[in-house]
Amino acid sequence: MKKRMLRFALVALLLPLMLFAGSCGGGGGDDQSFITVYVGRSQQLVGPLLEQFARDTGVKIRVRYGDGTELALGILEEGKNSPADAYFGQDVGALGALRAEGRLAKLPDNLLDQVPSEFRSPDGLWVGTSGRARVIVYNTDALKPENLPASILDYTDPKWKDKLGIVPRSDGFPEFVTALRVTKGEAFAKDWLTKLKANNPKTYANNLAALQSVANRDIDVAFLNHYYLYRFLAERGDSFKARNYYFNNGDIGGLFLVAGAAVLSSSKKQAQAQKFIEYLLSKTAQEYFASRDYEYPLAQGVPAANELPPITSLKGPQLDLSNLGDLRGSLELMRQTGILP
Repeated sequence: MKKRMLRFALVALLLPLMLFAGSCGGGGGDDQSFITVYVGRSQQLVGPLLEQFARDTGVKIRVRYGDGTELALGILEEGKNSPADAYFGQDVGALGALRAEGRLAKLPDNLLDQVPSEFRSPDGLWVGTSGRARVIVYNTDALKPENLPASILDYTDPKWKDKLGIVPRSDGFPEFVTALRVTKGEAFAKDWLTKLKANNPKTYANNLAALQSVANRDIDVAFLNHYYLYRFLAERGDSFKARNYYFNNGDIGGLFLVAGAAVLSSSKKQAQAQKFIEYLLSKTAQEYFASRDYEYPLAQGVPAANELPPITSLKGPQLDLSNLGDLRGSLELMRQTGILP
């Protein structure tokens, strides 16, 4: 009952925030002429790509944008009556939640085989479309890389009080908390979050605001994804006072996360939905993610942007991404410890 009440509360929060965008690829037509995709990614970022998909393939698309976690919980609440044919989000935790509830359809091998096995569901229910590394962004006037802890777990030290920032509603942070619960246990995760809260971290509504605060030296460090920095460097040059610190020792702070896509088992347009995912793995889309957003392409044969460290140099923890499905448990723990208001 408690879980169901939590789900209803989250869906109630979701409804006024979601944007049900107009169709791409031409107007008119009845519902049978479209696929509906729930997208937990920025409309500004992926909107042009989805419009290009419609032009290139002739498949018209209706897009519902929103927070990836809340969209996934919305699909669960809608049940088999969900209008969604496909889900495309920036965190595998949401995909894991859908997988756990039996809401995803098996993808064909020709799609799955385009991506290395560690970046897709072992049972073929979702596939990664691009990747991002969790990093510590630090102010270059305040700190040098050698001054930073070798583990994210050490940021509970009181010397970091009032000096760090987090984005608790960002998809990456709940996924990190889920990974912490999976690898260290519930009690450890709760204790760590409680100690982190005692350091009075500044919370931000989005990652860009946190990054700018680091550059302004309002805070010294922030827990973010790698690619936000490269957007700022491209716009403002090397004088921008922030840089990424990559964990290269297997620490959980260097978790490598993937955006991914799946077809809903309740969809009556499986072939068209699969075509959408096939397009996300195409050279066109993979190069778009690499050049537009500095993400790591996951389909084999497409290189990352030259500014990024090679994907082979990223030494994150050994973790099955399919195990990061208990988003509701992580959100509840974040509320209990005060990290999430």
